Formats: sequence, structure tokens, C-alpha cells
Amino acid sequence: MRFSPWLPVLLILALGAYWLPERASEPVLSAPPAPTSTLPNQLPAESRALFEKLRPATVRVESVNAARNTAGLGTGFFISGSGQVLTAYHVVAEGQLFQISTLSGRSYSARVTAFDAVADVALLQVQGKGPFPAYNLATRPPRVGETVLAIGNSGGDFLQPRRGRLLRLNADAGRADFPQGTLEMTAPLAPGDSGGPIIDGNGQAIGVISYIRVDTSGQTRTSYAVPVTEGNELIAALRSGIKRDTPVVGLVFDVNHSGQTDPPGAVVSRVAKGSPAARAGLVGSTLNAQGNLSGLGDIILSVNGVRTRDADEVINQIRRAQIGETITLGYQRGEQRREAKITLAARRSVPDLDE
Repeated sequence: MRFSPWLPVLLILALGAYWLPERASEPVLSAPPAPTSTLPNQLPAESRALFEKLRPATVRVESVNAARNTAGLGTGFFISGSGQVLTAYHVVAEGQLFQISTLSGRSYSARVTAFDAVADVALLQVQGKGPFPAYNLATRPPRVGETVLAIGNSGGDFLQPRRGRLLRLNADAGRADFPQGTLEMTAPLAPGDSGGPIIDGNGQAIGVISYIRVDTSGQTRTSYAVPVTEGNELIAALRSGIKRDTPVVGLVFDVNHSGQTDPPGAVVSRVAKGSPAARAGLVGSTLNAQGNLSGLGDIILSVNGVRTRDADEVINQIRRAQIGETITLGYQRGEQRREAKITLAARRSVPDLDE
């Protein structure tokens, strides 16, 4: 975790850059959950009516990577009767096989047809015959203070509600590798709700659940969703089949020492195998026989001549560039200042970053 003044109070759970889906012990897609008509008694009548109406259009999303022997669990929701499912990108980012489970007890295989890794949203297409019940996306801007409803799969639940209030629009994530411009809410979300809908009082989906902040006891403090609006640029791009990955150099940063060196910079903890940074000769930190840190890696001090004082600033500058573009990293190794020209790669092309 990043060493910064707010971390003793707030922790961010993430898979890579975002929210950690619940993990299964074996990478095997499960049987569909049994249908249930159980409804929560604690919901006010209006929210309960919305939940009953929209629950059938919400789904459980399972993702499997057989090569890594891993599986993940998240949430999604239909946005078309033809079987398009919107979810968070990090729920499906590492997967090879995908299964969608519905309230009716049916399960369908699915494939990823589009994604925007920076915005943390993805679109799946269900391999099954419709029509499917679907959400309407928001046609009006959300309003601070309004009550919102989420439906998700955290805590072993299946498509259960979480209710809260909208606190802020265009919220700053506080980290460069998290989506920016999100909706901040009080809804008590947890891993497994990732990718689920945030619903306004009109029954329209206004956001896709992305990440949470929890306190030191593990209780959710605030939760965040990527805003979606019918016909906006993001949704139009997804429906057109865009696959927008994140540009990377292949560096994993030491968040405990980031910004703490003299001069301050982003300390390289590890260089991903086969990455552009590895080919450029950058080096990470070293460990002794006991696994303790024995030497710091290269310290990134600038990107394309722009001074960078910590890992967030480095990531921000890299994300201003495009995949395939060549950038210049200024760094320090020991007492020596150096530069390296590196061509940015797509995040998905550097699998060692996930190890």
C-alpha cells in the first residue's frame, strides 16, 4: 500500500489498480445459484420496489484463468435485451473464461467484447438467446444527496441490495492508478459487488461500482462508481467495440518508499519480465536471504522532462501518453543520474505485472 498520510486511516482494496473481486479456491465455474425470492425487510418500500424490479436484470459474473489457476467473482447488469452486460473491467481483466448467472437460475458463457481499462468498465456479450431484462442507463445527471441503491454479490450473498446516499460527483480517487471522476457514496459495498449497478430513484443505472475505501477495522467508509449515461462517449465507445488498454512501462513501485528518498522519486520495487522497462535495463530493489529489503531499485525522477516526486506522479505522466509512444524516463541509480527511452506497451501484453 502507498505510504501517505491518509493510509493509517483509510485503506484501498484493489486488484491491480482497482477493487479485489472475491477469490475462489479452484478455477472452476460454479453451478448457477438456486433461485430465491427472499427480499430484505430493511428496505423502505420505494427502494424495495426498485430492487424487485431490477434484480432480474442484475447478474453474477465469474471469471477464470486456467493458466494461473485463479478465479474471481463480481457483479454486472444487462444493458440490452440482446445480452450485453456492463461490469467493472478489473472483474474480467485477468480472465480467460466467463460465466454469467441470473436470478432465474440460468447460467451462460460470455465473452468480453469491449473495455476501457482506464475507466474500469467492460462490456460482455452473453452466449444465449434473449430477450434479457435490461437496465436503462441514466438520462439525467446524478444529484448530490440523493438516495442510491446497489445490487451485488459480496459476503456470500446473491444479488442483494446495498443502500446509501450520493456524497460527491467527480470524486478524486487519491491514486493515479484508480479511475478518476467517480461518484462517491455511503453504500456499504464490499468485494464481490464490483461491477454492479448504482441505481437512482428513477430506476436508472447511474454508475458501475469500481472501488471502496475501508477503515483499519475493515468497515467500508465510502464507495465509488464510474458514472454512466446513455449515449455518452464512454458507453458509445463500448458499444462500438473499443478495447482501450492502459499504457505501461512494466514497473512495480515500492509504495512504502515512494516519495521518501532524497531527492524524492518513485522507487522501483520490481521490473516485470519481458517488459519495455526490462529491455531498457531498469532494475528493481534487492532482498537479502531473509527476504528483507537490502537495496533500493532505480528511482524515477522525471517523465519526458516533467519532474515526478512519487509513484502517483510517474503513473499520471505515463497515462498522458499513448500505447506505442516512446517516452524518456529520468532516474537515479545509486549516485548516478541516467535516462532511458522506453516505448509504452499495453498493460495486457505484460502478464508478469500480475504475478
